[in-house]
Amino acid sequence: MEYEFEGRTEKEAIDRAAEELGLEKDDFDVEILETQKQSLFKKGFVRIKVHTGNSFSANVRSDTPFEKEHFEKAGFEKERMGGRNAVFGEPKPQNAFEEDMAKFTSGLIERMGYPGKVTILFREKHKLGLKIESEFSSILIGKKGKNLDALQLLLNIYSGRLGREDVRVILDTENYRIRREESLVRLAYNVAEKVRESKGSILLEPMNPFDRWLIHTTLNDINDVETKSEGDGLYKQVRVYFRGYK
Repeated sequence: MEYEFEGRTEKEAIDRAAEELGLEKDDFDVEILETQKQSLFKKGFVRIKVHTGNSFSANVRSDTPFEKEHFEKAGFEKERMGGRNAVFGEPKPQNAFEEDMAKFTSGLIERMGYPGKVTILFREKHKLGLKIESEFSSILIGKKGKNLDALQLLLNIYSGRLGREDVRVILDTENYRIRREESLVRLAYNVAEKVRESKGSILLEPMNPFDRWLIHTTLNDINDVETKSEGDGLYKQVRVYFRGYK
């Protein structure tokens, strides 16, 4: 399920979401939809969308706004390659769940006709990273990572069927996720500079939730530039615009 919240800052909006939904902050994913920095004549605010898992059963207030877009709960917010608590090292599965996920992934890509070796990239309390080593990596990644995103979505659905809705599965190959993140940060700064020069706006290509979140947060501290998401569905577009642009 998805819920929208607002606050003067990102932290305030997330705190409000946690209180309203009765969840811990680690129990949901956050997508930043819009940010407006404070100025002399305008109050600052941040609007976020919260994604919760299938097993969500919190006591939500009846007036909490929410949407029900199918599958968007499996977006890619905050899926960086392991956080501070991630454990890298042993690539072999260490328990039945890891073994099931590795076998499922291996069987899936083999049936697609692009076999490869699947190992554990990292482990975290509520996150598991899987790595594919294959001569067909470029095909598995696809244009702008869409094939990899689709495979990752299937893995998270399978993880839920194993009773592990609490675990986010991150799939990578050829370090694509890290390279994509670095590329998007550069893109964000380049676009911001063009917007500041033109005092206009630029609409970026459709992106998944994590890529949009990265654009929003990268530009959040630039005072004269703002961002907002536009469109419907999983792949929305981010508009970067000069403050005061109409």
